[in-house]
Amino acid sequence: MKKVVVLDYGSGNLRSAERALARVGADVTVTDDPHAALEADGLVVPGVGAYAACMDGLRAVDGPKVIGRRLAGGRPVLGICVGMQVLFERGVEHGQDSEGCGEWPGVVEQLQAPVLPHMGWNTVQAPEGSTLFAGLEDQRFYFVHSYGVREFPLAEPGVTGRLTPPSVTWAEHGDRFVAGVENGPLSATQFHPEKSGDAGAQLLTNWLGTLD
Repeated sequence: MKKVVVLDYGSGNLRSAERALARVGADVTVTDDPHAALEADGLVVPGVGAYAACMDGLRAVDGPKVIGRRLAGGRPVLGICVGMQVLFERGVEHGQDSEGCGEWPGVVEQLQAPVLPHMGWNTVQAPEGSTLFAGLEDQRFYFVHSYGVREFPLAEPGVTGRLTPPSVTWAEHGDRFVAGVENGPLSATQFHPEKSGDAGAQLLTNWLGTLD
């Protein structure tokens, strides 16, 4: 069984993530211990609530450093919802501009949509060859958010030169936003796989399959 840590930094949704991962065969621990987070086969960074508050909680448990050290060693990390958003450079909510982990360039900002929050089931447009979304073509996933990444500079053709650009999955609510990213050992989803039924379970299974 793959050992997975769900990072506890004061954000909600920990137990549902724990249950969903256990259901698909992971040996799951929920903890704020940096050593355990570094040593696990996979690290899951959940997130619910305001961007700035999540970053404060993450810094309190050395989360950005743990994430950075894992990625430097090629160790898989999966961000979920605000746990995806904080991986980007900045978040702007209610006029507050907050610094993120900076693993990717990009700004988390309010979606341009007639109805917010974006709450409920929605389809996504995954790129060909996606590992996370293998076997999940035309499936729907469960979203709850008002903010997202509407432009992803690294995903633009030619930006990364000879480097392999991130594989980006998009969704639409009012306009287009990032619904998922696969970038070497760093993966993330804006939606909640733990609340997305069989499709979410398959996505988590696919992610577990990438762990050494």
